[in-house]
Amino acid sequence: MIKSWQAVTFSIVLSAVLVAFDVPSGDWWSTSAFSLAAGVAALSMMGIAAVLSARLAWVESLFGGLDRLYLVHKWLAVWALGLASFHLVFHAGMQGWNTAPIIAMPRDVTRFLRQFSFVGVMFIVLLALNRNIPYRVWRQWHKLSGPLFIVVILHWLSIKSPVAWTSPAGLWMALTTGAGVVAALYKLVLYRFVSGQAEYRVVAVSPGKAAIHLELEPVGKPIAFTPGQFGFLRMKHDGLREPHPFTIASGQHPDGRVDFVIRALGDFTSQLVANVRVGMLADIYAPHGRFTRNTQAPREVWIGGGVGISPFIAWLKDSEAGGFEHVTLFYFYTPGREFPEVPVLQAMADRRGVTLVPVPDGPISPTFQQRFGAIVREIGGPSVDVSFCGPSGLLHVIRAQMHADGVPETNLRYEYFNFR
Repeated sequence: MIKSWQAVTFSIVLSAVLVAFDVPSGDWWSTSAFSLAAGVAALSMMGIAAVLSARLAWVESLFGGLDRLYLVHKWLAVWALGLASFHLVFHAGMQGWNTAPIIAMPRDVTRFLRQFSFVGVMFIVLLALNRNIPYRVWRQWHKLSGPLFIVVILHWLSIKSPVAWTSPAGLWMALTTGAGVVAALYKLVLYRFVSGQAEYRVVAVSPGKAAIHLELEPVGKPIAFTPGQFGFLRMKHDGLREPHPFTIASGQHPDGRVDFVIRALGDFTSQLVANVRVGMLADIYAPHGRFTRNTQAPREVWIGGGVGISPFIAWLKDSEAGGFEHVTLFYFYTPGREFPEVPVLQAMADRRGVTLVPVPDGPISPTFQQRFGAIVREIGGPSVDVSFCGPSGLLHVIRAQMHADGVPETNLRYEYFNFR
């Protein structure tokens, strides 16, 4: 599984090594050489980030799930901005270097492309990092990443540089930018037509406390998924057309029905909870994610926080699964806001032989600490497999409790709850 630091380090090191072939060895440690390498690395990272954004299944597998892939995508963009800043401040050329543009353009155009590409990258990255911006606004602005990427490529092609496109560094940039352009076109133009998707109809809406339980049936061929995975739900109704990721809270039904448990946590989800109706049509893009059970573990501990209970509901509803007698499910919830309600979840757990432990008293809960500690003492820390889905703050508490009770960090499996 490729991690963020590995992708960033690989891009920087490879770019620096390849640039060394085009720069005199006596200038390798100059700021000009570093600036040139920074520019090559920044451009290559943008190309790789574009490939990651295309949601290709085989690429997702390399990173261990779409949530982790998007995390790498974010850090590639952040580092690309940092390296582009260094590249802008320090001139990437020295006297004696053989420099020429790949495509000759007027000087004013070249200067505009250099300045506009940097400002554009800075704007897009800072916009993405600001979580106070509503998703619908961010999504529309983020679509400009594709055209901006073309501007950055034109900047590379128009500047005077010792890196010819046939050199090792030039071929590296041609490969990453070419792949990035193809991926961006695929995502912006072709994705909705050729990706794994299916049309569904809402057949039941069960309201809860600032939440809903949706049931949808396929109009045609249903999607195939593994319980615990998620999909992007896009309602075909004005005002609700933004695609948002939600865990599929059901097992595989013979008729292809799928369920979603959705809580009103933002502008869009609040609108969806308030306005979705039986009979509405929707597209589901799925499956995504690699959050699956470790059924070989001697003892499984499932921990769901709030709407993070969804994948565990899917596991409980998986008619083909077994081994539930070795499972303990901790359900963290806020009294008065729980959905599903504890009796409903208790009935699901009882049907499968799962031990349910409701935790209404917050992250630092004596109930959780005592029951979790008892499980570890009974079977030993290395034999306890922990599956978690919930807010990041609760994840920190779970990690600390595992460490205190001697459960290895490698026994913790989770998805990033918010991966924008």
